[in-house]
Amino acid sequence: MRVAYFVHDIADHTVSKRVRMLKTAGAEIAVLGFRRSDRQLADLHGAPVFDLGRTHDARLVQRAFKVVQRRSSLGEGYAAVRNADVLLARNLEMLAVAAAAQRRHAPNAVLVYECLDMHRLLLADSASGRVLRSVERAFMRKARLLIVSSSAFVTQHFALRQGVGSTWDQPVLVVENKLLELDGATAVDESAPTLPAGPPWRIGWFGMIRCRRSLDILRKLVARNPGLAEVVIMGKPAHTEFANFHRQVRETPGITFGGAYAPAELKALYESVHFNWAIDYFEDGANSALLLPNRIYEGSPYGAVPIALAHTETGRWLKDKEIGVLLDSPGDELGAYLKHLTPAANDELRRTLQAQPRSTFVAHHKDCERLMNALSLAGNWEAERHAESPQSGLGAIRSINRV
Repeated sequence: MRVAYFVHDIADHTVSKRVRMLKTAGAEIAVLGFRRSDRQLADLHGAPVFDLGRTHDARLVQRAFKVVQRRSSLGEGYAAVRNADVLLARNLEMLAVAAAAQRRHAPNAVLVYECLDMHRLLLADSASGRVLRSVERAFMRKARLLIVSSSAFVTQHFALRQGVGSTWDQPVLVVENKLLELDGATAVDESAPTLPAGPPWRIGWFGMIRCRRSLDILRKLVARNPGLAEVVIMGKPAHTEFANFHRQVRETPGITFGGAYAPAELKALYESVHFNWAIDYFEDGANSALLLPNRIYEGSPYGAVPIALAHTETGRWLKDKEIGVLLDSPGDELGAYLKHLTPAANDELRRTLQAQPRSTFVAHHKDCERLMNALSLAGNWEAERHAESPQSGLGAIRSINRV
């Protein structure tokens, strides 16, 4: 199978992971995408990359202009599209580009919509939100498969607002943001040094750092409770979201920022902390409430206990598995919780977490094969459709697999 993968940022680690999954399952892949930095890539894990230009975080108008531009011209990437069996589009902006590419260059290719997060406007009760949803609805009607990373995206958006399961009766596949383990590299090392018991309790906040409210909560936690907690931040700060991120960290004893890290460092990072900060108010009540973040999959195999908001999809996911620390108001509750936490209680939290099957957090070769099978079945959806009458609502969704 030949797949043309349309992506919003060729350097995004989820893009790299999806390319690895598809190549592992035997797909021939070409990547067409924008980039959020000046760094250009020639290939991803052996898949050729066709650069569609530079875009910027928090600049929706600029990105929309680039999308319109690339709907008319893919540059050298048109050849990869012309020969593709599947056009896989990561998020709405790339679905718009891929739909135009299908019409112009690959009318027989299958269009697939992959939604791993949502812009706040898609969920907004405003005129702009309604317009953007109508655009999404129009392009979705051309797709034969919807891939999401959280079931809440379906129940709280696609079923409610876009007709999934009723007016759009195509299959839906849930592919969670799990770690990808193909060679055993992420297996737990039993010889790893034991993390000293707290206090201080070490909280790790790793990945995309974009939540101003989280930083405020953690700064107040360490300032009000000297010696109780330490916060380690590593990753990529979204500087547009903070007044002055580096100054705020520098002026707060008990918080350190270590910069960016490589995926190979995840194990060491998470084994060095007691808790994994999985709270995000960046798009409170919208995307942040619906997603299942990479952090819960990246930290849990290494014993970093996730801290999450109880009322979010992340909180419900953790509660269902009886793991993690769930809070309603972290600014009010976290200090008291840590003050009463004993080493024995913390050990029990970690044991419960690590007793989960590894498949809860880690994807393997079979998951790659299921994803490839879903793409194959999407191409034959009309032939594979069940003979019985469709049910109403979510009952009409034909879920191929949950990866």
